[in-house]
Amino acid sequence: MDTKPAPFVPPAPKPRTVPPSTLEMMRIVYRNPLELWGEPSYNEPWISVNGIGGPLVVANDPALIRHVLVDNARNYKMATVRQKILRPILRDGLLTAEGEVWKRSRKAMAPVFTPRHIFGFAAPMLKRTVEFVERYQDGVVSDIAHDMTMLTYDILAETLFSGEIAGEPGSFAKEIDRLFETMGRVDPLDLLRAPDWLPRLTRIRGRKALAYFRNIVTNTVAMREQRLKRDPDGAPQDFLTLLLKAEGPDGLTRAEVEDNIITFIGAGHETTARALGWTLYCLAEAPWEREPVEAEIDAVLAHEPDPTKWLDLMPLTRAVFEEALRLYPPAPSINREPIEPETFNGLYIPPRAAVLVMPWVVHRHRKLWDRPDAFLPERFHPANRDRIDRFQYLPFGAGPRVCIGASFAMQEAIIALAILLSRFRFDTVAETKPWPVQKLTTQPQGGLPMRVTRR
Repeated sequence: MDTKPAPFVPPAPKPRTVPPSTLEMMRIVYRNPLELWGEPSYNEPWISVNGIGGPLVVANDPALIRHVLVDNARNYKMATVRQKILRPILRDGLLTAEGEVWKRSRKAMAPVFTPRHIFGFAAPMLKRTVEFVERYQDGVVSDIAHDMTMLTYDILAETLFSGEIAGEPGSFAKEIDRLFETMGRVDPLDLLRAPDWLPRLTRIRGRKALAYFRNIVTNTVAMREQRLKRDPDGAPQDFLTLLLKAEGPDGLTRAEVEDNIITFIGAGHETTARALGWTLYCLAEAPWEREPVEAEIDAVLAHEPDPTKWLDLMPLTRAVFEEALRLYPPAPSINREPIEPETFNGLYIPPRAAVLVMPWVVHRHRKLWDRPDAFLPERFHPANRDRIDRFQYLPFGAGPRVCIGASFAMQEAIIALAILLSRFRFDTVAETKPWPVQKLTTQPQGGLPMRVTRR
Protein backbone atom coordinates (compact mmCIF):
# COMPACT_ATOMS: atom_id res chain seq x y z
CA MET A 1 0.00 0.00 0.00
CA ASP A 2 1.36 3.43 -0.99
CA THR A 3 1.72 5.54 2.12
CA LYS A 4 3.39 8.53 0.49
CA PRO A 5 1.59 11.65 1.75
CA ALA A 6 -0.30 14.01 -0.51
CA PRO A 7 2.03 16.65 -1.96
CA PHE A 8 2.40 19.92 -0.10
CA VAL A 9 0.53 22.83 -1.73
CA PRO A 10 2.24 26.05 -0.63
CA PRO A 11 0.33 29.33 -0.24
CA ALA A 12 -0.61 31.28 -3.34
CA PRO A 13 -3.51 33.52 -4.41
CA LYS A 14 -6.47 31.65 -5.89
CA PRO A 15 -7.14 32.58 -9.52
CA ARG A 16 -9.87 35.17 -9.78
CA THR A 17 -13.20 34.08 -11.25
CA VAL A 18 -14.55 37.63 -11.76
CA PRO A 19 -12.53 40.40 -13.44
CA PRO A 20 -11.83 43.33 -11.09
CA SER A 21 -13.14 46.82 -11.72
CA THR A 22 -10.62 49.43 -12.90
CA LEU A 23 -10.31 50.94 -9.42
CA GLU A 24 -9.94 47.52 -7.81
CA MET A 25 -7.35 46.50 -10.41
CA MET A 26 -5.20 49.51 -9.62
CA ARG A 27 -5.45 48.76 -5.91
CA ILE A 28 -4.46 45.10 -6.45
CA VAL A 29 -1.55 45.99 -8.73
CA TYR A 30 -0.19 48.37 -6.10
CA ARG A 31 -0.75 45.96 -3.19
CA ASN A 32 0.19 42.64 -4.80
CA PRO A 33 0.07 42.02 -8.58
CA LEU A 34 0.14 38.23 -8.00
CA GLU A 35 -3.49 38.47 -6.85
CA LEU A 36 -4.64 39.98 -10.14
CA TRP A 37 -4.63 36.94 -12.41
CA GLY A 38 -7.85 35.08 -13.22
CA GLU A 39 -8.69 31.55 -14.34
CA PRO A 40 -8.18 32.31 -18.08
CA SER A 41 -4.58 33.35 -17.42
CA TYR A 42 -3.84 29.88 -16.00
CA ASN A 43 -5.67 28.00 -18.78
CA GLU A 44 -5.33 29.88 -22.08
CA PRO A 45 -2.27 30.06 -24.38
CA TRP A 46 -2.56 33.84 -24.34
CA ILE A 47 -4.83 36.67 -23.22
CA SER A 48 -5.33 39.77 -25.37
CA VAL A 49 -7.38 42.63 -23.87
CA ASN A 50 -7.50 46.38 -23.62
CA GLY A 51 -6.10 47.22 -20.20
CA ILE A 52 -6.27 50.47 -18.28
CA GLY A 53 -2.97 51.61 -19.82
CA GLY A 54 -3.65 50.33 -23.34
CA PRO A 55 -3.45 46.96 -25.15
CA LEU A 56 -2.29 44.05 -22.99
CA VAL A 57 -1.07 40.62 -24.13
CA VAL A 58 -0.32 37.91 -21.57
CA ALA A 59 1.85 35.26 -23.25
CA ASN A 60 1.65 31.72 -21.80
CA ASP A 61 2.27 29.53 -24.86
CA PRO A 62 5.94 28.42 -24.95
CA ALA A 63 6.07 29.00 -28.72
CA LEU A 64 4.81 32.57 -28.31
CA ILE A 65 7.24 33.16 -25.43
CA ARG A 66 10.10 31.92 -27.57
CA HIS A 67 8.98 34.20 -30.40
CA VAL A 68 8.93 37.31 -28.18
CA LEU A 69 12.10 36.63 -26.16
CA VAL A 70 14.28 34.89 -28.77
CA ASP A 71 13.15 34.50 -32.39
CA ASN A 72 11.95 38.08 -32.86
CA ALA A 73 13.58 39.67 -29.81
CA ARG A 74 14.82 42.58 -31.93
CA ASN A 75 11.25 43.78 -32.32
CA TYR A 76 10.66 43.94 -28.57
CA LYS A 77 11.99 46.56 -26.17
CA MET A 78 11.62 46.73 -22.41
CA ALA A 79 8.03 47.65 -21.51
CA THR A 80 7.35 51.27 -20.60
CA VAL A 81 5.68 50.46 -17.27
CA ARG A 82 8.55 48.19 -16.19
CA GLN A 83 11.10 50.85 -17.03
CA LYS A 84 9.18 53.45 -15.05
CA ILE A 85 9.51 51.22 -11.98
CA LEU A 86 13.09 50.02 -12.39
CA ARG A 87 14.96 52.85 -14.09
CA PRO A 88 14.70 55.26 -11.14
CA ILE A 89 16.51 52.59 -9.08
CA LEU A 90 18.92 50.98 -11.56
CA ARG A 91 19.20 53.65 -14.28
CA ASP A 92 21.52 52.15 -16.93
CA GLY A 93 22.32 48.92 -15.11
CA LEU A 94 22.18 45.66 -17.02
CA LEU A 95 18.51 44.99 -16.15
CA THR A 96 17.26 48.30 -17.51
CA ALA A 97 19.79 49.42 -20.14
CA GLU A 98 18.87 49.10 -23.80
CA GLY A 99 20.58 49.38 -27.17
CA GLU A 100 24.29 50.15 -27.24
CA VAL A 101 24.47 50.82 -23.50
CA TRP A 102 23.17 47.32 -22.78
CA LYS A 103 25.60 45.77 -25.28
CA ARG A 104 28.57 47.55 -23.69
CA SER A 105 27.54 46.48 -20.19
CA ARG A 106 26.92 42.86 -21.17
CA LYS A 107 30.28 42.67 -22.93
CA ALA A 108 32.07 44.21 -19.95
CA MET A 109 30.55 41.72 -17.50
CA ALA A 110 30.76 38.56 -19.59
CA PRO A 111 34.32 37.65 -18.43
CA VAL A 112 33.19 37.56 -14.78
CA PHE A 113 30.55 34.93 -15.44
CA THR A 114 32.49 32.41 -17.51
CA PRO A 115 32.52 28.84 -16.08
CA ARG A 116 36.17 29.25 -15.05
CA HIS A 117 35.42 32.34 -13.01
CA ILE A 118 32.26 30.87 -11.49
CA PHE A 119 34.15 27.75 -10.35
CA GLY A 120 36.67 30.11 -8.81
CA PHE A 121 33.87 31.64 -6.72
CA ALA A 122 32.94 28.27 -5.17
CA ALA A 123 35.57 28.37 -2.39
CA PRO A 124 34.63 31.86 -1.14
CA MET A 125 30.93 30.92 -1.39
CA LEU A 126 31.64 27.92 0.82
CA LYS A 127 33.74 29.95 3.25
CA ARG A 128 31.09 32.63 3.75
CA THR A 129 28.28 30.08 4.17
CA VAL A 130 30.22 28.10 6.80
CA GLU A 131 30.93 31.33 8.68
CA PHE A 132 27.28 32.31 8.44
CA VAL A 133 25.78 29.09 9.83
CA GLU A 134 28.11 29.25 12.84
CA ARG A 135 26.00 32.17 14.06
CA TYR A 136 22.96 29.94 14.64
CA GLN A 137 22.19 28.67 18.11
CA ASP A 138 20.46 25.32 18.49
CA GLY A 139 16.69 25.73 18.85
CA VAL A 140 16.53 29.44 18.02
CA VAL A 141 13.58 30.82 15.99
CA SER A 142 14.89 33.08 13.26
CA ASP A 143 13.43 34.90 10.24
CA ILE A 144 14.93 32.81 7.45
CA ALA A 145 13.90 35.34 4.79
CA HIS A 146 16.07 37.96 6.51
CA ASP A 147 18.84 35.44 7.14
CA MET A 148 19.06 34.47 3.48
CA THR A 149 19.29 38.14 2.53
CA MET A 150 22.26 38.46 4.88
CA LEU A 151 23.89 35.25 3.63
CA THR A 152 23.64 36.14 -0.06
CA TYR A 153 24.89 39.64 0.70
CA ASP A 154 27.94 38.09 2.40
CA ILE A 155 28.54 35.84 -0.61
CA LEU A 156 28.10 38.67 -3.11
CA ALA A 157 30.47 40.91 -1.15
CA GLU A 158 33.12 38.16 -0.97
CA THR A 159 32.92 36.95 -4.58
CA LEU A 160 32.17 39.93 -6.81
CA PHE A 161 33.67 42.62 -4.57
CA SER A 162 36.35 40.65 -2.65
CA GLY A 163 34.84 41.74 0.66
CA GLU A 164 35.19 45.43 -0.17
CA ILE A 165 31.65 46.83 -0.17
CA ALA A 166 31.30 50.04 1.83
CA GLY A 167 28.43 49.78 4.27
CA GLU A 168 27.18 47.74 7.20
CA PRO A 169 25.39 44.45 6.38
CA GLY A 170 22.61 44.89 8.97
CA SER A 171 21.64 48.28 7.57
CA PHE A 172 21.83 46.83 4.07
CA ALA A 173 19.12 44.22 4.77
CA LYS A 174 16.80 46.81 6.29
CA GLU A 175 17.28 49.30 3.48
CA ILE A 176 16.79 46.74 0.70
CA ASP A 177 13.42 45.85 2.25
CA ARG A 178 12.50 49.52 2.38
CA LEU A 179 13.60 50.11 -1.21
CA PHE A 180 11.51 47.23 -2.57
CA GLU A 181 8.57 48.14 -0.33
CA THR A 182 8.47 51.63 -1.86
CA MET A 183 10.13 52.08 -5.24
CA GLY A 184 9.79 48.38 -6.06
CA ARG A 185 6.01 48.62 -6.26
CA VAL A 186 3.95 49.41 -9.34
CA ASP A 187 2.61 52.94 -9.05
CA PRO A 188 -0.96 53.41 -10.36
CA LEU A 189 0.19 56.47 -12.30
CA ASP A 190 2.65 54.28 -14.21
CA LEU A 191 -0.16 51.93 -15.22
CA LEU A 192 -2.04 54.91 -16.61
CA ARG A 193 1.13 56.01 -18.43
CA ALA A 194 0.87 59.39 -16.76
CA PRO A 195 3.60 61.91 -17.66
CA ASP A 196 6.84 61.60 -15.71
CA TRP A 197 6.53 65.08 -14.21
CA LEU A 198 3.59 63.91 -12.09
CA PRO A 199 5.07 62.90 -8.69
CA ARG A 200 4.85 59.21 -7.74
CA LEU A 201 4.21 58.61 -4.04
CA THR A 202 6.14 55.32 -4.17
CA ARG A 203 9.29 57.00 -5.45
CA ILE A 204 9.09 59.87 -2.99
CA ARG A 205 8.91 57.36 -0.11
CA GLY A 206 11.87 55.41 -1.47
CA ARG A 207 14.31 58.27 -1.98
CA LYS A 208 16.11 57.78 1.34
CA ALA A 209 16.70 54.06 0.71
CA LEU A 210 17.89 54.74 -2.84
CA ALA A 211 20.27 57.43 -1.60
CA TYR A 212 21.66 54.88 0.87
CA PHE A 213 22.54 52.47 -1.97
CA ARG A 214 23.96 55.18 -4.18
CA ASN A 215 26.20 56.23 -1.29
CA ILE A 216 27.41 52.63 -0.85
CA VAL A 217 28.30 52.51 -4.55
CA THR A 218 30.18 55.83 -4.52
CA ASN A 219 32.22 54.79 -1.47
CA THR A 220 32.85 51.27 -2.81
CA VAL A 221 34.20 52.63 -6.10
CA ALA A 222 36.37 55.18 -4.28
CA MET A 223 37.88 52.44 -2.05
CA ARG A 224 38.78 50.28 -5.02
CA GLU A 225 40.20 53.17 -7.05
CA GLN A 226 42.52 54.04 -4.18
CA ARG A 227 43.65 50.43 -3.93
CA LEU A 228 44.29 50.21 -7.68
CA LYS A 229 46.42 53.35 -7.51
CA ARG A 230 48.41 52.02 -4.56
CA ASP A 231 48.91 48.51 -5.90
CA PRO A 232 47.68 47.96 -9.49
CA ASP A 233 48.96 44.38 -9.62
CA GLY A 234 47.80 43.40 -6.14
CA ALA A 235 44.18 44.49 -6.44
CA PRO A 236 41.69 41.61 -6.85
CA GLN A 237 40.62 40.89 -10.43
CA ASP A 238 36.93 40.68 -9.52
CA PHE A 239 33.68 42.10 -10.86
CA LEU A 240 34.42 45.55 -9.47
CA THR A 241 37.91 45.80 -10.94
CA LEU A 242 36.78 44.48 -14.32
CA LEU A 243 33.99 47.07 -14.44
CA LEU A 244 36.40 49.88 -13.62
CA LYS A 245 38.84 48.63 -16.27
CA ALA A 246 35.96 48.68 -18.79
CA GLU A 247 35.53 52.41 -18.15
CA GLY A 248 36.67 54.63 -20.99
CA PRO A 249 35.77 56.25 -24.32
CA ASP A 250 34.93 52.92 -25.98
CA GLY A 251 33.57 51.22 -22.87
CA LEU A 252 31.42 52.16 -19.90
CA THR A 253 30.88 55.63 -18.53
CA ARG A 254 31.39 56.19 -14.81
CA ALA A 255 27.61 56.44 -14.39
CA GLU A 256 27.14 53.07 -16.13
CA VAL A 257 29.78 51.48 -13.91
CA GLU A 258 27.95 52.69 -10.81
CA ASP A 259 24.54 51.66 -12.20
CA ASN A 260 25.77 48.11 -12.76
CA ILE A 261 27.25 47.91 -9.29
CA ILE A 262 23.94 48.92 -7.73
CA THR A 263 22.14 46.43 -9.99
CA PHE A 264 24.20 43.56 -8.64
CA ILE A 265 24.24 44.75 -5.02
CA GLY A 266 20.48 45.34 -5.01
CA ALA A 267 18.93 42.85 -7.41
CA GLY A 268 21.73 40.35 -7.95
CA HIS A 269 21.65 38.92 -4.44
CA GLU A 270 17.96 39.47 -3.70
CA THR A 271 16.67 36.91 -6.19
CA THR A 272 18.81 34.09 -4.80
CA ALA A 273 17.97 35.07 -1.23
CA ARG A 274 14.23 34.77 -1.90
CA ALA A 275 14.63 31.44 -3.69
CA LEU A 276 16.65 29.96 -0.81
CA GLY A 277 14.09 31.10 1.74
CA TRP A 278 11.18 29.57 -0.17
CA THR A 279 13.15 26.33 -0.66
CA LEU A 280 13.76 25.91 3.08
CA TYR A 281 10.11 26.70 3.77
CA CYS A 282 8.80 24.13 1.27
CA LEU A 283 11.15 21.46 2.60
CA ALA A 284 10.00 22.16 6.16
CA GLU A 285 6.40 21.61 5.09
CA ALA A 286 7.29 18.47 3.10
CA PRO A 287 9.66 16.49 5.36
CA TRP A 288 9.29 13.42 3.14
CA GLU A 289 11.10 15.46 0.46
CA ARG A 290 13.63 16.87 2.92
CA GLU A 291 14.86 13.51 4.23
CA PRO A 292 16.30 12.21 0.91
CA VAL A 293 17.86 15.62 0.27
CA GLU A 294 19.59 15.52 3.66
CA ALA A 295 20.81 11.99 2.93
CA GLU A 296 22.16 13.05 -0.46
CA ILE A 297 23.98 16.05 1.02
CA ASP A 298 25.47 13.97 3.85
CA ALA A 299 26.75 11.36 1.38
CA VAL A 300 28.33 13.90 -0.98
CA LEU A 301 29.95 15.98 1.76
CA ALA A 302 31.43 12.82 3.29
CA HIS A 303 33.55 12.06 0.23
CA GLU A 304 33.69 15.17 -2.01
CA PRO A 305 35.24 18.32 -0.48
CA ASP A 306 35.34 20.23 -3.80
CA PRO A 307 32.22 22.48 -3.92
CA THR A 308 32.54 22.99 -7.70
CA LYS A 309 31.34 19.39 -8.11
CA TRP A 310 28.35 19.54 -5.77
CA LEU A 311 25.88 20.87 -8.34
CA ASP A 312 26.32 17.75 -10.50
CA LEU A 313 26.49 15.37 -7.54
CA MET A 314 23.32 16.63 -5.81
CA PRO A 315 20.41 16.15 -8.26
CA LEU A 316 17.79 15.93 -5.49
CA THR A 317 19.03 19.13 -3.85
CA ARG A 318 19.04 20.87 -7.20
CA ALA A 319 15.52 19.59 -7.91
CA VAL A 320 14.02 21.03 -4.71
CA PHE A 321 15.63 24.39 -5.45
CA GLU A 322 14.36 24.39 -9.03
CA GLU A 323 10.85 23.43 -7.88
CA ALA A 324 10.89 26.33 -5.41
CA LEU A 325 11.98 28.58 -8.31
CA ARG A 326 9.00 27.29 -10.28
CA LEU A 327 6.47 27.95 -7.52
CA TYR A 328 8.01 31.24 -6.40
CA PRO A 329 9.99 32.68 -9.32
CA PRO A 330 12.13 35.48 -7.87
CA ALA A 331 11.42 37.61 -10.93
CA PRO A 332 7.69 36.95 -11.45
CA SER A 333 7.22 39.03 -14.62
CA ILE A 334 9.07 39.73 -17.87
CA ASN A 335 7.70 42.78 -19.65
CA ARG A 336 8.17 43.68 -23.30
CA GLU A 337 6.65 46.10 -25.81
CA PRO A 338 6.67 45.69 -29.62
CA ILE A 339 8.58 48.24 -31.69
CA GLU A 340 6.46 47.32 -34.72
CA PRO A 341 3.05 45.61 -34.56
CA GLU A 342 2.95 41.99 -35.73
CA THR A 343 0.81 38.86 -35.89
CA PHE A 344 1.84 35.50 -34.42
CA ASN A 345 -0.28 32.41 -35.18
CA GLY A 346 -3.39 34.55 -35.50
CA LEU A 347 -2.65 36.72 -32.45
CA TYR A 348 -2.36 40.40 -33.37
CA ILE A 349 0.11 42.28 -31.16
CA PRO A 350 -0.70 45.97 -31.60
CA PRO A 351 1.68 48.93 -31.24
CA ARG A 352 2.48 49.99 -27.66
CA ALA A 353 0.99 46.76 -26.32
CA ALA A 354 2.29 45.61 -22.96
CA VAL A 355 3.41 42.03 -23.62
CA LEU A 356 3.71 40.16 -20.33
CA VAL A 357 5.55 36.88 -19.98
CA MET A 358 4.65 36.00 -16.40
CA PRO A 359 6.80 33.20 -14.95
CA TRP A 360 4.40 33.24 -11.98
CA VAL A 361 1.51 32.33 -14.30
CA VAL A 362 3.43 30.18 -16.81
CA HIS A 363 4.95 28.11 -13.98
CA ARG A 364 1.44 27.35 -12.65
CA HIS A 365 -0.36 26.97 -15.99
CA ARG A 366 -2.91 24.13 -16.07
CA LYS A 367 -2.03 23.08 -19.63
CA LEU A 368 1.72 22.98 -19.04
CA TRP A 369 2.11 21.28 -15.65
CA ASP A 370 0.61 18.32 -13.82
CA ARG A 371 -0.68 19.44 -10.39
CA PRO A 372 0.85 22.87 -10.97
CA ASP A 373 0.17 24.25 -7.48
CA ALA A 374 1.88 21.37 -5.65
CA PHE A 375 5.49 21.15 -4.48
CA LEU A 376 6.77 18.19 -6.51
CA PRO A 377 10.57 18.27 -6.88
CA GLU A 378 10.45 15.01 -8.88
CA ARG A 379 9.54 17.14 -11.92
CA PHE A 380 13.20 18.17 -12.00
CA HIS A 381 14.77 14.78 -11.31
CA PRO A 382 17.19 13.85 -14.13
CA ALA A 383 14.81 11.26 -15.62
CA ASN A 384 12.00 13.83 -15.94
CA ARG A 385 13.77 17.02 -17.04
CA ASP A 386 13.37 16.35 -20.76
CA ARG A 387 9.59 16.68 -20.39
CA ILE A 388 9.90 20.37 -19.52
CA ASP A 389 9.89 22.76 -22.49
CA ARG A 390 12.65 25.36 -22.33
CA PHE A 391 10.04 28.12 -22.55
CA GLN A 392 7.63 26.88 -19.91
CA TYR A 393 10.23 27.27 -17.14
CA LEU A 394 11.77 30.73 -16.96
CA PRO A 395 13.28 31.49 -13.54
CA PHE A 396 16.20 33.25 -15.23
CA GLY A 397 14.39 34.51 -18.32
CA ALA A 398 15.45 33.55 -21.86
CA GLY A 399 16.98 34.96 -25.00
CA PRO A 400 19.62 37.67 -25.33
CA ARG A 401 18.62 39.13 -21.95
CA VAL A 402 18.73 35.85 -20.04
CA CYS A 403 20.13 36.40 -16.54
CA ILE A 404 23.92 36.67 -16.85
CA GLY A 405 24.33 35.35 -13.32
CA ALA A 406 22.21 32.19 -13.65
CA SER A 407 25.13 29.76 -13.30
CA PHE A 408 26.53 31.83 -10.44
CA ALA A 409 23.15 31.66 -8.65
CA MET A 410 22.74 27.91 -9.14
CA GLN A 411 26.22 27.15 -7.77
CA GLU A 412 25.66 29.55 -4.87
CA ALA A 413 22.30 28.00 -4.02
CA ILE A 414 23.53 24.40 -3.97
CA ILE A 415 26.56 25.27 -1.85
CA ALA A 416 24.38 27.24 0.58
CA LEU A 417 21.75 24.50 0.84
CA ALA A 418 24.40 21.82 1.28
CA ILE A 419 25.96 23.60 4.26
CA LEU A 420 22.69 24.79 5.80
CA LEU A 421 20.98 21.38 5.59
CA SER A 422 24.04 19.39 6.63
CA ARG A 423 24.33 21.33 9.89
CA PHE A 424 20.74 22.28 10.74
CA ARG A 425 17.10 21.43 10.21
CA PHE A 426 14.66 24.26 9.54
CA ASP A 427 11.07 23.78 10.76
CA THR A 428 8.03 26.01 10.62
CA VAL A 429 6.44 27.36 13.80
CA ALA A 430 2.94 28.65 14.55
CA GLU A 431 3.91 32.11 13.31
CA THR A 432 5.13 30.83 9.93
CA LYS A 433 2.34 32.06 7.66
CA PRO A 434 4.03 33.51 4.57
CA TRP A 435 2.05 35.06 1.77
CA PRO A 436 3.74 35.63 -1.62
CA VAL A 437 3.82 39.28 -2.61
CA GLN A 438 5.35 40.78 -5.74
CA LYS A 439 7.68 43.69 -4.99
CA LEU A 440 10.16 43.34 -7.85
CA THR A 441 10.86 39.88 -6.41
CA THR A 442 8.44 37.30 -4.98
CA GLN A 443 8.72 37.99 -1.28
CA PRO A 444 7.15 36.24 1.74
CA GLN A 445 4.95 38.80 3.45
CA GLY A 446 5.37 38.32 7.17
CA GLY A 447 8.82 36.80 6.70
CA LEU A 448 9.73 33.17 7.30
CA PRO A 449 10.10 32.60 11.05
CA MET A 450 11.48 29.08 11.48
CA ARG A 451 13.04 27.02 14.23
CA VAL A 452 16.68 26.14 13.57
CA THR A 453 17.73 22.85 15.17
CA ARG A 454 21.15 21.31 15.00
CA ARG A 455 21.15 17.94 13.21
